[in-house]
Amino acid sequence: MLVCKRFHSHVSRELRGFVSELVSTVTLQDADAAMDGALARMTGRIGVTLDSGLYGFPHYADPDTGVWTTTADGFWTGGFWVGQLWLTAYLLNDRRHADGAAAWCRRLAPRVDSRSVFRSFLFYYGAASGALLHDDAAARRLAIAAGRSVAADFDDQLGVIPLGAQAEEARSVGPSESNVDGLSACPLILWAARETGAADLAEIGALHALRSAALFVREDHSVIQSASLDPADGSPLRHYTHKGHSDSSTWARAQAWAMLFFTQAYRYSGDPALCDVAERVSDWWVAHAPAGEAAYWDFDAPRTAETRRDTSGTAIAAVALFKLAAATPDRGKAALYHRAARDTTLALALRHVTPVAQDDRRPPGVLADGCFDPREGTAVANELIWGSYFMLEALAIATGRLGPLTV
Repeated sequence: MLVCKRFHSHVSRELRGFVSELVSTVTLQDADAAMDGALARMTGRIGVTLDSGLYGFPHYADPDTGVWTTTADGFWTGGFWVGQLWLTAYLLNDRRHADGAAAWCRRLAPRVDSRSVFRSFLFYYGAASGALLHDDAAARRLAIAAGRSVAADFDDQLGVIPLGAQAEEARSVGPSESNVDGLSACPLILWAARETGAADLAEIGALHALRSAALFVREDHSVIQSASLDPADGSPLRHYTHKGHSDSSTWARAQAWAMLFFTQAYRYSGDPALCDVAERVSDWWVAHAPAGEAAYWDFDAPRTAETRRDTSGTAIAAVALFKLAAATPDRGKAALYHRAARDTTLALALRHVTPVAQDDRRPPGVLADGCFDPREGTAVANELIWGSYFMLEALAIATGRLGPLTV
């Protein structure tokens, strides 16, 4: 399924056109001020949440009240809350947030060997980011242990790390199911390989990424979410998108996860084949996403006044583009990716990060309009903890407070 040709030159022309009327009318000074303000409101919101005495990990929130729905064990999303704390502590040089991050990070420890590839989300953002941003020794040990545990789930017959029997939110789970969300294993394993010098981890991380590219990237460079594999030889029995508009549609977060994790896999491995696939899935996003606005939750969903957008997938894509701009050796493309990432971040800041305003009773600093799961009717216009994390990272990069490849 994977086609290893470079994207044609017409995509570069489409990339150059990715400047919305909204964004193009904002001066550079006003854009910087808008993103600075959004960043300040978001870090303030994180501080309020930290001080609120939550027992469980924030999962999604009512944007009108700011009240969080939580999970006891972190589900697949709790690491993004810990990552927000690590990142806020870095941005503010603040001990309170760092201590909070360390405390919440310790609560992830029981999940190291849980039977879900999605624990990679927990430990890259919840633990490895503590090592990357603060050189925290305990977070480093926990993240390496998790990286080794996830790598041990690699199936030689399938050529991939399967979802696992406890995979959260998957329609089908078990030893021969896989999806693009499972690419989250790559940065965790490859980072652990770099930290330890373990060649076996580096090999597994790269193999998982390359096999995922073959399984999930279509010939037009869009992404299909899930695959059921033949346990005998690993060949795909079916492809489907269980969280999207239909089994064959392009779910926005699937495309965004692919952009981010192929870029991260290239960043840690240096494999040019992974740079190639990261560029192709990213080019597809930029060519198809609505300029200057959050993407719709699924690229194939019918467009009506009720069709939901998803700020969380859009924020993931913005971070992915910032990272790819810094990582790709093609400096012409890098400039285009950086512009698209900055324009996307600015549009989200202007339209979707709640303001401080007398006529707006919502808590300030909420990334509103995240669309979790329309098929199940869950949190279709809410603050989503992963969306808020990636918006925070995008704003930190856009304002020059964080290097794009720091985390």
